[in-house]
Amino acid sequence: MPTFYDCATAPSPRRARIVLAEKGIAHDVVQIDLGQGEQLGDAFRAINPACTVPVLVLEDGASLTDNAGIAAWAEAAQPAPPLLGTTPLEKAAVASWNSRIEGECFMAIAEVLRNTARGMKDRALPGPHNYAQIPELAERGRARLGHFLDRFEQHMTGREWVATDAFSLADISAGVALDFAKWVKVDPDEGRPAVAAWRARLAQRPSFAL
Repeated sequence: MPTFYDCATAPSPRRARIVLAEKGIAHDVVQIDLGQGEQLGDAFRAINPACTVPVLVLEDGASLTDNAGIAAWAEAAQPAPPLLGTTPLEKAAVASWNSRIEGECFMAIAEVLRNTARGMKDRALPGPHNYAQIPELAERGRARLGHFLDRFEQHMTGREWVATDAFSLADISAGVALDFAKWVKVDPDEGRPAVAAWRARLAQRPSFAL
């Protein structure tokens, strides 16, 4: 059985948790306490030198150390239900939206949080190295997030799911990202009825309670 290295409070491993749940892939779980810096200790560095979660260690010892790799493996290992699209065009749409959400939404929120939170002083980027906070990046991130949310509301108007006619990895990434927005005191539903309706649909899925 694979072993999943998780942190219950962090958004990044939550994405992988939802993928594994939607796929019905059984796995053991090891919690890594990011707040206490456990990811920087020698024991976890031996598992992932990048000092980040999620990590999925397969039964043959192979380690998948990011969301992209875990999602690709899960789709190949358990094709149903499909999360990466079924036709060439659907696969392109899911990949495109997932990339856009990561770059324009997740990263914008992370810029705000990591460059303002007192607990992240000198930890403005995840990983084994320390980086100083830059307040100007937080300001830019907040502006970027607002612009993304307004465009996303337009996109979701009249749509049920983000990338295709079916629930996909793009919905997982966007749903977790918009929950993450609350960490920087942004309500993604405010003034955005299409986004609010879509998030209500996500909340009905058992995997999103994880």
